[in-house]
Amino acid sequence: MFERFTRPKKASPVGTYRVDVISIPEELDFQEQMPIEIRYILKKTPEYKNRIKKILGEGKAIGVRTVLRTPENILQAVHTISVHSQANYIITWLPELLRNKHRPKFTQTEVMKTRERGENLEEAVEVILRDRLRFKKLVLIDEENIGVQPEEQRLMTGLNEVIYPLAIDYSVFRVVADNARERTRIAQGIIKALLIIGPIAHFLEKFLPGAGKVFTASADDILAESAELSALRGSGFTWRELAKRARILVPVFALATWGAFSVEGLLHENKIIMAGVVFGLSAVALSLTTAVQSFFMYLSSIKKVAREGKITSYANSSLVRLALRQDFTNPARLGLLLGAGLAPIMGILGAVSGLMHNGWVLAAIGSTESIVAGMTVLFADYLNEKRFHRRLTKLIR
Repeated sequence: MFERFTRPKKASPVGTYRVDVISIPEELDFQEQMPIEIRYILKKTPEYKNRIKKILGEGKAIGVRTVLRTPENILQAVHTISVHSQANYIITWLPELLRNKHRPKFTQTEVMKTRERGENLEEAVEVILRDRLRFKKLVLIDEENIGVQPEEQRLMTGLNEVIYPLAIDYSVFRVVADNARERTRIAQGIIKALLIIGPIAHFLEKFLPGAGKVFTASADDILAESAELSALRGSGFTWRELAKRARILVPVFALATWGAFSVEGLLHENKIIMAGVVFGLSAVALSLTTAVQSFFMYLSSIKKVAREGKITSYANSSLVRLALRQDFTNPARLGLLLGAGLAPIMGILGAVSGLMHNGWVLAAIGSTESIVAGMTVLFADYLNEKRFHRRLTKLIR
């Protein structure tokens, strides 16, 4: 009786998708309302317009099927290759594999060790190649159930060939974006949790002056560092590699805590601007330090990949640029860095405005990093989609 409530949901084998449909010939006269893929076809190959109009007038419809979430088997294949062969990198091989079917380079040792773990690098490549064109595809819909003719099948094949550049670009965008989301799922959850720090700090400051400042600065840093560790762990770095960061992070955290304790004294000494600067920096010291450390971890990894001759995409780019590019595929990284950069500025503004004794303002300043990071993560998908759609729109102008 209760089985349907307790049984886990099955994961969709194809991810989630939507279908945008045109089914009336007159729709072709209103290009602004048509799917962008159809507009692209009419711009690149206007000779198809009459053939499309004819097929729409014969009881058929044309749908643009777009995968909205990458299937789990592809994400797992990407993870397998990235972690076991490409030093946790994605951008150096995945775009070329999807666009041009250029396979990543594996060493025999990597192949054998991966098999010992129950995974297979070559099979992972085949999984990605097999489904790379399924992310965006034109499909014929037989609305009147009269059957699909060979000529119509050939037409659909031709239309899919026209949108091939769009389909490949979308597959690259979709897989990279969804891979970043999967790698940072825990980190994004932690960042969203940071949004509740502010109200707690207000009550502490109200009853224990100074305690709210210390709590805000420390809690933000600890949770932000937890988010960073989760993101890097999801990218494939080992706990041993991450533990090495503590040699620098522990002293920085101690210094940040001391700075937060010092703020109340600076306020009593009427050193308002200094108090704002110290409080802002105390709230983000750990995050800024960990951002630098993470970059150098990725830089070390890309040097290893370069020595092994595995860079197939962005081969002419500098290693520093590649490390930055890979690091910022992570939406949590962008959010934390934006928030960390803004927090000291907000501290100064709060001090100059004379509101550093207001508990709510103090909590807001201390949580600037959290709020900016949380909002960036929340809107990461939307912003990525808009940016990609804007690139497509430029192609039809």
